[in-house]
Amino acid sequence: MRLSRRNFGLGLGALTLAACGGAPVVRSSANLGGPLPADLLPTPNASYDAWVANFRGYAAGQGISQATLASAFRGTGYLPGCVKRDRNQTEFSRSLEDYLAIAASDERISKGRAAFARHRSTLQTLEGRYGVDAEIICAIWGLESFFGERRGDVPVISATSTLAFDGRRGAFFEKQLIAALKIVQNGDIPASRMTGSWAGAMGHTQFIPTSYQAFAVDFTGDGRRDIWSEDPTDALASTAAYLQRNGWSRGTKWGGEVGNGAPEGSIIQPQAGGPRFAVTRNFRAIKRYNNSDAYAIGVGHLADRIGGAGPLRGSFPPDANGLTKDDRVALQQRLTARGFDTGGTDGVIGPNSEKAIGAYQGSKGLSVTGKPSPELLRQLL
Repeated sequence: MRLSRRNFGLGLGALTLAACGGAPVVRSSANLGGPLPADLLPTPNASYDAWVANFRGYAAGQGISQATLASAFRGTGYLPGCVKRDRNQTEFSRSLEDYLAIAASDERISKGRAAFARHRSTLQTLEGRYGVDAEIICAIWGLESFFGERRGDVPVISATSTLAFDGRRGAFFEKQLIAALKIVQNGDIPASRMTGSWAGAMGHTQFIPTSYQAFAVDFTGDGRRDIWSEDPTDALASTAAYLQRNGWSRGTKWGGEVGNGAPEGSIIQPQAGGPRFAVTRNFRAIKRYNNSDAYAIGVGHLADRIGGAGPLRGSFPPDANGLTKDDRVALQQRLTARGFDTGGTDGVIGPNSEKAIGAYQGSKGLSVTGKPSPELLRQLL
């Protein structure tokens, strides 16, 4: 659906994910609301301007009109932050347990159930039309943009032209830029409203421009395939169409935890010592959206929870530091109570928790590692 894995935009709301040997890689995303960072605002760059001037001739040869080029590039410019994020994304390998703690957090489940209730009629109509479970469509919406709250507000023409000019993945982003210009020329959205992630993923369910061209649908019948508006109907329908055309089988579950009513299917165990899952061809269809077992399980499990199912029954083993999830939650709670804010108590040890651990260690004259441990947990009693 997007880059492999892919670009990334705003999937998981504040997080991004890449397949990495079966374990997701989580990265900081682009902007999550509010003013854009300074490095995502147009910056003078003569070389970029010369590249755009040359590109206009190529784009004209691809059927882009001069009027479209003039409107699309009006007010755009080089965004150094796109290059920075593309080249220097900080990566944190995550276990499936950590990933699911984020993908199916209490907040995401609560918001998902509320979003499903608000859009029940639309989602069920889409299920009837495309055969894709309504809860699955809703879950992808939740993972990709936090149910529309985090769609991204970076101008797509500026983002894709910057990354095409940069050249590291120039051919790919030239295709995205041409596709974005064709979307503008088709009248689906003015260039001034075409916003998304730093890598050009757009709308409620984060389509890159070429995927938009191939799969987006005008379900509302207003003549535009509008995945950007406050009304998510076209975006949700486009996601359903994407899955349908990528092998979704009507009436078949995605899979489920083994021993918990799962259908027959291939058995996988993404995290050693953790729960096992029986997965079907629809699991593989979800992976066409994001080629990661963790992502597909996250979508399926979140969909089940939105539909009223309970948490996984199986347990996960202690992590590499010898801590269970309950231990990690307790560690975060105790650090926060002592004034070292971990930014949440979900049992996921990320940059905020590591910073808090380091600050605590420094305050006690200990070696500053920023790493959790059973000893550190005992010290915080």
